Amino acid sequence: MSGPFESYDDLEDADERLGAADPGERRVAIIALGHSGDPGAVGHLSGMVADPDTGVRQQVAMALGEFDGPQSAAALAKLLVDPEPAVASAAADSMAELKDPACADAILPLVKHAHAFVRMGALRAVKELRRKDTLKPALEALRDGDAAVRVQAIGVIGFLKLEESIPALTASTSDPDAHVRRAAVSALAFSQMKPAAESITRTLADDDWMVREMAAETLGMNVNGLVAADQLIAALTDDFWQVRLKAIRSLGKMKVDRAVLPIGNCIRHEQANLRKEAAAALGEIADPAAEPFLLLVANDPDPEVRKNSRWALQQIAARKANSGS
Repeated sequence: MSGPFESYDDLEDADERLGAADPGERRVAIIALGHSGDPGAVGHLSGMVADPDTGVRQQVAMALGEFDGPQSAAALAKLLVDPEPAVASAAADSMAELKDPACADAILPLVKHAHAFVRMGALRAVKELRRKDTLKPALEALRDGDAAVRVQAIGVIGFLKLEESIPALTASTSDPDAHVRRAAVSALAFSQMKPAAESITRTLADDDWMVREMAAETLGMNVNGLVAADQLIAALTDDFWQVRLKAIRSLGKMKVDRAVLPIGNCIRHEQANLRKEAAAALGEIADPAAEPFLLLVANDPDPEVRKNSRWALQQIAARKANSGS
């Protein structure tokens, strides 16, 4: 018999090893099957999902993560509902690695399972599969009583990138849970439609700073983000520098000339990352009015700030040369 970590050329001895009385031997055999790369190993692994040993079932869940396809998904679906948290958690992680759209057939029924962890794992798994028929169950899951499930449902919707989902995502920006609101704002980034930009703009006034930060960042990805220019400028006085940083970045991408002064007022902030972002944004806008602010950080102690300042001054000089001024 070959060593436990050698390749199963034809899997002929797999059943013998998997039937060993010692759970440790069974786990070693399962590890070898996982490393074999042979699709035929999935059948042997599937037969072990009801093993009496928790460690064996957990190892099966991890090994199945090495294989894609409906057979692997069906086995992992059984392990996701395992009563042992370690097994179910390993199954959820492996299911999230599946890429074959056909896997959704085995997973979708679990979206309505009694336990929130199972519902969450199922939604997390179908997200990457990008099947349009996952939209309806994901939209229904937005009404789930568990916030973590709602977050995963938004992940599914965001990956599908369907304009028809914008009303539901907009509604979720008012969810009572901040994590859900933040996920909804992030998901709206796929749309370049003005209603999406308007919905995101409203969340710049959210009570949670992480939601505001996501809104400030996402608006810079929307071609209609300029509808929020005034609100982004107002965000430059936010209590959290992280929000200011993302607002500066978006204003720079949009090249908002009237943002030069408020961005310039941030350039001496104690956070080097914010100073660096301010200098970069002023370079993107390239308005000569930014020169005095950039000169303030020309000798900044942070090398990245100095580099961005020099680059920004070059951008302004180029703009002046092109305009003949």
